[in-house]
Amino acid sequence: MTFNFKKMPTKISQAAGAIIEKNGKILLVKEKQGEAKGQWNLPCGHIEINENPIDAAKREVEEESGFGFKPKNILGVYSLTKKERAGIHHVIKVIFIGDISKNHGEYMTEEIAEVKWFVPEEIENMDSATLRDVDIKKMIKDYFSGKKYPLDLITHTTQK
Repeated sequence: MTFNFKKMPTKISQAAGAIIEKNGKILLVKEKQGEAKGQWNLPCGHIEINENPIDAAKREVEEESGFGFKPKNILGVYSLTKKERAGIHHVIKVIFIGDISKNHGEYMTEEIAEVKWFVPEEIENMDSATLRDVDIKKMIKDYFSGKKYPLDLITHTTQK
């Protein structure tokens, strides 16, 4: 896919999220607002200023799914460029794998409409109207192929 970057406004952002698997199924959340309204996504969101990506993943998983999350490994770093109504959005996503704790039963209902488990084939069959980002399919394939990297690849430093 090619874009004319000189003629379109471009937004660059960073996100942290997780592939959460239980009994062969993957947890997805249904977006409730914005351009992604009604689409399924991984529990994932923006990394705040001065936030370690590991902490961002823990926060996003809990906020969006209700599960506590303990990252064990990095699945990968994914770069996605896509055209949106406002221009081109380029997002760098750090995706983790790990363990979840008991669901607290609460998630951000103003942002998330539903939380649901899917078998990988269901996700693979989703189109761009149903699945927020096409790279989610690649992440799931990477997960089931056993891909993982140590958490110490990430070093977070605050300079004063």
